[in-house]
Amino acid sequence: MTDTRSAQSAALAPVIRKVTARLIPILLLMYILAFLDRSNLGFAKATFQADTGISDAAYALGAGLFFLGYAVFEVPSNMIMQKVGAKFWLARIMISWGIVSGLMMFALNEPMFYVLRVLLGITEAGFFPGVIWYLTKWIPVEHRARVNGLFYFGAPLAFIFGGPLSGLLLDLDGLGGLAGWQIMFLVTGALTVIVGLVIIGYLDNGPRDAKWLTQQQKDLLIAALDREDASKADHSPRGALRALANPAVLYFSVAFLTIQMAVYGVTFYLPTQVAAVVGEDVGLMVGVLTGAVWSLAIVGVLVATRIADRTGKRRIVAACTLGLSAVGILLSVVFEQPVLVLLALALGAAGFIAVQPVFWTLPTSFLVGGAAASGIALINSIGNLGGFLAPIVKNASDEAFGDSGGSIALAAIAATGAILIACSHLVSRGVREVGERTESNPTVSEPQR
Repeated sequence: MTDTRSAQSAALAPVIRKVTARLIPILLLMYILAFLDRSNLGFAKATFQADTGISDAAYALGAGLFFLGYAVFEVPSNMIMQKVGAKFWLARIMISWGIVSGLMMFALNEPMFYVLRVLLGITEAGFFPGVIWYLTKWIPVEHRARVNGLFYFGAPLAFIFGGPLSGLLLDLDGLGGLAGWQIMFLVTGALTVIVGLVIIGYLDNGPRDAKWLTQQQKDLLIAALDREDASKADHSPRGALRALANPAVLYFSVAFLTIQMAVYGVTFYLPTQVAAVVGEDVGLMVGVLTGAVWSLAIVGVLVATRIADRTGKRRIVAACTLGLSAVGILLSVVFEQPVLVLLALALGAAGFIAVQPVFWTLPTSFLVGGAAASGIALINSIGNLGGFLAPIVKNASDEAFGDSGGSIALAAIAATGAILIACSHLVSRGVREVGERTESNPTVSEPQR
């Protein structure tokens, strides 16, 4: 049996490489645009508020409203995607959110700001859980952390390259009679629409539709995915609706909420925090330094996902990685020297980005079919409420405990998430059995006989 599994794994490896080379570049570009779309507001914060007169409280509310619209429509979006296919639905998502993102240039007062942020969340809803679900249709679990990690490069790359781009666009203030932040929203929105049109002709809904795979490669990949689905059948909730009330799904939703609170509690304020540390206005220089902070996240993703897939200890790797993020966020307010502060922020960013591709291997190790589509969407939906809660918690903590209060609160939230992930194998019998099987033998997704 071991020899058979080893032979299957060896035969499948070049197929996984081919699938990865085909899908990840375009998915990565899509994620870069998605994350850039969210982080743009952080870069525009100072000039946007100065031009529109929007207060800090209104900014925090508007930043968070995106996630309310996003959360409400996540599950319906993923369930529709399962019915109509990923290619069409992901394209629809990108084109519609790109249009709304471009319209952000008209957010000249609080009501318009709020309306557009809600619409942006509604139109983008389903993108991220849709991609995570889409990858389960192509990549078996034993390879999934590493491939998820390549997709997650989008977040740090959005800052490494997108940060300077956003800063450069802001520096074009006055061009064509537009403010720099208006140019930034217009350009990034247009890029998103263009990519959305491209993927209609590029993506395939699954291996059976892939003309770029040979029939033998299709058969190997489909057989591996079918074995994985069979191994999960006894543990997965029966049907999409039952997954929404499954205790394990709800537990992972809370854990993901803590991750996202750390992510957006730092992301929304990172450009202004870096600017304060180095004594510069937000522009190209701050964009470059912010990108440098995020460059460590790429290293973190590579290390964490490689260790997770090689050892199979995905739960432990995820918990430790998020714990390091908590340490980095805390040290960013303990240190005073600019270089040390930037290094601490880099550690925090690396931790909360690297934990996510490993985290997603945990719920997808027991969810299958419609339950996977709705369960992944619910976890991401509740988790992304962190984007709504994080600015509120940070502002309240800063007001109550001083300028460091918000970062300390975020560090505590990240530490709580690390504990939840570490204990996730106890959440139910099904999760524990599947988790133990994949951790003890990361190359096996064959059903027990």
